[in-house]
Amino acid sequence: MAVTGSIAAYKAAYLVRAIIKKGGSVKVIMTENAKAFISPLTLSTLSKHDVHSDVTDGTSWNNHVDLGLWADLMIVAPATASTIAKMATGMSDNMVTAVYLSAKCPVYVAPAMDRDMWLHPATQNNINTLKSYQNKIIDVADGELASGLIGKGRMAEPDDIVSQLENFFFQREDLKGKKVLITAGPTYEAIDPVRFIGNHSSGKMGVAIAMAAASRGAHVKLILGPSALQVSHPTIQVDRIKSGEEMYNKASSYHEDSDISIFAAAVADYRPITVSKEKIKKKDTTLTIELEKTRDIAKTLGDRKKDHQIHIGFALESTNESEYARKKLDKKNFDFIVLNSLRDKGAGFQVDTNKITIFTNDNEKLDFELKSKKEVAEDIINTIVKKYVNT
Repeated sequence: MAVTGSIAAYKAAYLVRAIIKKGGSVKVIMTENAKAFISPLTLSTLSKHDVHSDVTDGTSWNNHVDLGLWADLMIVAPATASTIAKMATGMSDNMVTAVYLSAKCPVYVAPAMDRDMWLHPATQNNINTLKSYQNKIIDVADGELASGLIGKGRMAEPDDIVSQLENFFFQREDLKGKKVLITAGPTYEAIDPVRFIGNHSSGKMGVAIAMAAASRGAHVKLILGPSALQVSHPTIQVDRIKSGEEMYNKASSYHEDSDISIFAAAVADYRPITVSKEKIKKKDTTLTIELEKTRDIAKTLGDRKKDHQIHIGFALESTNESEYARKKLDKKNFDFIVLNSLRDKGAGFQVDTNKITIFTNDNEKLDFELKSKKEVAEDIINTIVKKYVNT
């Protein structure tokens, strides 16, 4: 594990401990700048190995080649913009880059930097270069940064990183050959060329499920409503849509050949009966828009469901949560439904965490703690596999 000079270096202590708890063995190397943020003694104590920051140490030589050969996996966390640039260009002027250039194992990179540094074309070019070398990039998180800015650039949390490392070491293909259809994100129902009816869904939960399914061998068709999220995976086909009717048309065309359908999208319940071709001008103090119900995609396709097909639904509720979720389970012919409650802090739209309860069609109730959406996605996929695939 390599630690570089970012304020996120403190997370390295948690990451080392988490990897060891999972049964891993960790050797830590650092850049000189990293020492300003976390003590080598701390990381040495946690890892039970000496920590090196230079190729030479007094009269002894710390063999960077041996370290590169010892590891089954190398992770650079946090990886600064400077270190990423050096890795991309092959500049070997410290222990971290020397080991990186000697490593024969897969390399994971967890970037950490300010928003503008992350978004700069030079950094993005370097990231793309590392990807072209088959390095794995652990996506940065969105949130408050050391500069006080809000945006992308935070290093991923240790638990999320460990989850990705586990997927590498214990990669399962229990969905190999399965065709999975997933709807995600909001839909926008046009009022006029510039206005619409929509909701606050970001699509994060659906995208996380798509990634989890693909990582376990599935071929995924992801129908994604308006969202800033980018999805890149060789076995995920992304179709971007705007309206509920567009989402239905895509889902309907894929449904018959799908083994598993997961309806995670927050489809608008209503749409304007008439859409103005021109921008509606502000005239009166009030404006009346007549609405009609949109098509219920999950129910429509649920009515066509074949015996071998698995359907998973979602319910976001604020009152009588369990009652409404169970009604949707029966009405829409789901095998199980995932309930989010707006009453649970950290669950719902526009956040990176979720807290779910699963109700199955055989009257089982499964409660889960608040977790990252990536971990929640794994819980959902695990439930599908356990109850319906490996039976």
